[in-house]
Amino acid sequence: MKTASFWIVLLIACLSVSALPAAEKVDLNRADIEELTTLPGVGPALAERIVEYRRQNDGFRKIEDLLNVRGIGEKKFAQLEDRITVTPPAKKKGDGKAPPR
Repeated sequence: MKTASFWIVLLIACLSVSALPAAEKVDLNRADIEELTTLPGVGPALAERIVEYRRQNDGFRKIEDLLNVRGIGEKKFAQLEDRITVTPPAKKKGDGKAPPR
């Protein structure tokens, strides 16, 4: 028969694990090189190509656009797709909106 202290320790362990935040996804339109290198299989050179693609194309529209970056094939994309997200690209100055008052 298990003791009460065993059940208390087990309960605390379960509560601790459930309180951990879910891994946040890396936003391809916001992440810097350092954050991109936290992704599996992404080193500094590939991270730089991702940032360069983002700059040249005014951001990523969907995560599948990552396949357009040299060094990202179907296999690597499959490893990354659950770890990445894309928010709308940041608006540039002169985007046609009236300036704030």
